[in-house]
Amino acid sequence: MTLETFTPYDSADYLKSDDDIAAYLDAALEESIDDPSFFAHALGVVARARSMTRLAAETGITREGLYKALSDDGNPSLMTVLKVTRALGLRLSVSAA
Repeated sequence: MTLETFTPYDSADYLKSDDDIAAYLDAALEESIDDPSFFAHALGVVARARSMTRLAAETGITREGLYKALSDDGNPSLMTVLKVTRALGLRLSVSAA
């Protein structure tokens, strides 16, 4: 009997382009209506895909602070979300529902 080996799935491995990241975060934002931490987690996945160290330098927030704020249990301030999205080269926008 051959044992199967699996590697952990990590969405960050599949976020290669700016369009991938924008679509991923847009979908996460739609899903996070009942759970705002879902968007924070998704932003953390994108941050890992793009290098948490680089984002820390660009945002002025420590790596540890970013990991904490953008974790499953994180509760980032709007300022943190805006700094991270700006450092990623993204912009949040609002449209009529």
